[in-house]
Amino acid sequence: MDMNIEEIIQQLRSERGRIDAAIAALEGSRTGATRGRRPGKAAKPIAGAKRRGRPAMSEAERKRLSVQMKKRWAERKAAQAKAAKA
Repeated sequence: MDMNIEEIIQQLRSERGRIDAAIAALEGSRTGATRGRRPGKAAKPIAGAKRRGRPAMSEAERKRLSVQMKKRWAERKAAQAKAAKA
């Protein structure tokens, strides 16, 4: 424990300098060098552009799918209840 306080302070300042330089390098690589849009910015839809993916469902198709899913969920819930009792 022969280190005096001045040596400890000097070492801490040196360490802080290295950390500050590392942070600055990381921040510098993050700004300006990004590709694509910035995080948090939503893409704006282009007027007249075609919608990609599945075609829209009609009201009747949506209703039919809803009934099927409710039936499937009821069967699954009944099977889980039966398994829990056994």
